[in-house]
Amino acid sequence: MIRTKSLDVPSNDGCAFCDYLSGRRPFAIAARTESIAVLVTREQRGVPHLLVVPVTHRETLLDLSNDEVAAIAIGVRATARAINDAYGRPGIAVWQNNGVPAHQTIAHVHFHVAGTLPSGGTDWGQVDELSLEDAEAIAQEISPHLQLV
Repeated sequence: MIRTKSLDVPSNDGCAFCDYLSGRRPFAIAARTESIAVLVTREQRGVPHLLVVPVTHRETLLDLSNDEVAAIAIGVRATARAINDAYGRPGIAVWQNNGVPAHQTIAHVHFHVAGTLPSGGTDWGQVDELSLEDAEAIAQEISPHLQLV
Protein backbone atom coordinates (compact mmCIF):
# COMPACT_ATOMS: atom_id res chain seq x y z
CA MET A 1 0.00 0.00 0.00
CA ILE A 2 1.27 3.45 -0.96
CA ARG A 3 0.41 6.45 1.14
CA THR A 4 1.06 10.06 0.29
CA LYS A 5 1.45 12.78 2.89
CA SER A 6 0.84 15.63 0.45
CA LEU A 7 -2.96 15.44 0.47
CA ASP A 8 -4.83 17.67 2.88
CA VAL A 9 -7.39 15.20 4.19
CA PRO A 10 -10.33 16.25 6.38
CA SER A 11 -9.79 16.23 10.11
CA ASN A 12 -12.70 14.26 11.55
CA ASP A 13 -13.35 13.27 15.15
CA GLY A 14 -13.42 9.53 14.58
CA CYS A 15 -14.67 8.12 11.29
CA ALA A 16 -18.38 8.26 10.50
CA PHE A 17 -18.13 5.42 7.94
CA CYS A 18 -16.29 3.17 10.39
CA ASP A 19 -18.99 3.95 12.97
CA TYR A 20 -21.72 3.04 10.45
CA LEU A 21 -20.00 -0.17 9.39
CA SER A 22 -19.42 -1.27 12.99
CA GLY A 23 -23.01 -0.52 14.00
CA ARG A 24 -21.98 2.17 16.51
CA ARG A 25 -24.16 4.64 14.58
CA PRO A 26 -27.25 3.72 12.55
CA PHE A 27 -27.03 4.00 8.78
CA ALA A 28 -28.69 2.35 5.79
CA ILE A 29 -26.41 -0.34 4.38
CA ALA A 30 -27.74 -1.80 1.12
CA ALA A 31 -25.13 -4.55 0.75
CA ARG A 32 -21.84 -5.66 2.23
CA THR A 33 -19.03 -8.10 1.57
CA GLU A 34 -15.89 -8.80 3.54
CA SER A 35 -14.09 -5.95 1.77
CA ILE A 36 -16.68 -3.35 0.68
CA ALA A 37 -20.09 -1.96 1.58
CA VAL A 38 -22.76 -0.04 -0.33
CA LEU A 39 -24.34 2.69 1.78
CA VAL A 40 -27.39 4.86 1.10
CA THR A 41 -26.34 8.43 1.76
CA ARG A 42 -28.89 10.59 3.50
CA GLU A 43 -27.84 13.46 1.20
CA GLN A 44 -29.52 12.25 -1.98
CA ARG A 45 -27.93 14.11 -4.90
CA GLY A 46 -29.33 11.65 -7.46
CA VAL A 47 -32.03 9.02 -7.83
CA PRO A 48 -30.78 7.16 -5.83
CA HIS A 49 -27.39 8.26 -4.46
CA LEU A 50 -25.25 5.46 -3.00
CA LEU A 51 -21.71 5.22 -1.64
CA VAL A 52 -19.26 2.37 -2.17
CA VAL A 53 -16.70 2.21 0.65
CA PRO A 54 -13.95 -0.17 1.73
CA VAL A 55 -14.73 -1.89 5.03
CA THR A 56 -11.14 -1.29 6.16
CA HIS A 57 -10.46 2.35 6.99
CA ARG A 58 -8.50 4.04 4.21
CA GLU A 59 -8.38 7.82 3.98
CA THR A 60 -7.95 8.30 0.21
CA LEU A 61 -7.77 6.46 -3.09
CA LEU A 62 -3.98 6.63 -2.80
CA ASP A 63 -4.10 4.44 0.33
CA LEU A 64 -5.89 1.48 -1.27
CA SER A 65 -4.19 -1.80 -2.13
CA ASN A 66 -4.64 -3.28 -5.60
CA ASP A 67 -7.06 -5.86 -4.18
CA GLU A 68 -9.11 -3.11 -2.52
CA VAL A 69 -9.20 -1.10 -5.76
CA ALA A 70 -10.44 -4.18 -7.63
CA ALA A 71 -13.16 -4.90 -5.05
CA ILE A 72 -14.32 -1.28 -5.09
CA ALA A 73 -14.36 -1.17 -8.91
CA ILE A 74 -16.53 -4.29 -8.97
CA GLY A 75 -18.74 -2.71 -6.30
CA VAL A 76 -19.11 0.54 -8.25
CA ARG A 77 -20.08 -1.37 -11.40
CA ALA A 78 -22.54 -3.56 -9.47
CA THR A 79 -24.06 -0.47 -7.85
CA ALA A 80 -24.46 1.25 -11.23
CA ARG A 81 -26.13 -1.90 -12.61
CA ALA A 82 -28.45 -2.05 -9.59
CA ILE A 83 -29.47 1.60 -10.08
CA ASN A 84 -30.16 0.86 -13.73
CA ASP A 85 -32.20 -2.26 -12.92
CA ALA A 86 -34.15 -0.85 -9.97
CA TYR A 87 -34.63 2.77 -11.03
CA GLY A 88 -34.14 2.86 -14.82
CA ARG A 89 -32.33 6.22 -14.77
CA PRO A 90 -31.24 7.66 -18.14
CA GLY A 91 -27.75 8.36 -16.75
CA ILE A 92 -25.52 7.29 -13.88
CA ALA A 93 -22.85 9.53 -12.36
CA VAL A 94 -19.77 8.24 -10.51
CA TRP A 95 -17.40 10.52 -8.61
CA GLN A 96 -14.77 10.38 -5.90
CA ASN A 97 -12.88 13.12 -4.01
CA ASN A 98 -9.45 13.07 -2.36
CA GLY A 99 -8.41 15.87 -0.03
CA VAL A 100 -10.16 18.95 1.27
CA PRO A 101 -9.39 21.03 -1.88
CA ALA A 102 -11.23 18.31 -3.88
CA HIS A 103 -14.24 18.57 -1.52
CA GLN A 104 -13.60 15.38 0.47
CA THR A 105 -15.48 15.80 3.77
CA ILE A 106 -15.01 12.38 5.41
CA ALA A 107 -11.50 10.95 5.71
CA HIS A 108 -12.55 7.47 4.55
CA VAL A 109 -12.35 6.83 0.80
CA HIS A 110 -15.76 6.50 -0.82
CA PHE A 111 -17.17 6.46 -4.33
CA HIS A 112 -20.47 8.16 -5.11
CA VAL A 113 -22.76 6.35 -7.55
CA ALA A 114 -25.98 8.17 -8.41
CA GLY A 115 -28.75 7.93 -10.96
CA THR A 116 -29.39 11.21 -12.73
CA LEU A 117 -32.16 13.56 -11.66
CA PRO A 118 -35.26 14.03 -13.84
CA SER A 119 -33.76 17.34 -15.05
CA GLY A 120 -30.40 15.65 -15.74
CA GLY A 121 -27.14 15.53 -13.81
CA THR A 122 -26.94 15.41 -10.03
CA ASP A 123 -27.57 18.06 -7.36
CA TRP A 124 -24.35 19.75 -6.25
CA GLY A 125 -26.12 22.30 -4.06
CA GLN A 126 -27.62 22.04 -0.60
CA VAL A 127 -29.96 19.05 -0.30
CA ASP A 128 -32.34 18.07 2.47
CA GLU A 129 -31.18 15.15 4.59
CA LEU A 130 -33.35 12.04 4.36
CA SER A 131 -34.61 10.37 7.48
CA LEU A 132 -32.97 7.06 8.35
CA GLU A 133 -36.30 5.38 7.54
CA ASP A 134 -36.35 6.85 4.02
CA ALA A 135 -32.72 5.81 3.47
CA GLU A 136 -33.60 2.29 4.67
CA ALA A 137 -36.46 2.20 2.14
CA ILE A 138 -33.97 2.94 -0.65
CA ALA A 139 -31.69 0.19 0.71
CA GLN A 140 -34.61 -2.25 0.60
CA GLU A 141 -35.41 -1.20 -2.98
CA ILE A 142 -31.85 -1.47 -4.28
CA SER A 143 -30.46 -4.44 -2.32
CA PRO A 144 -32.19 -7.21 -4.34
CA HIS A 145 -30.47 -5.82 -7.43
CA LEU A 146 -26.98 -5.59 -5.91
CA GLN A 147 -24.72 -8.47 -6.86
CA LEU A 148 -21.29 -7.71 -5.43
CA VAL A 149 -19.65 -11.04 -6.30
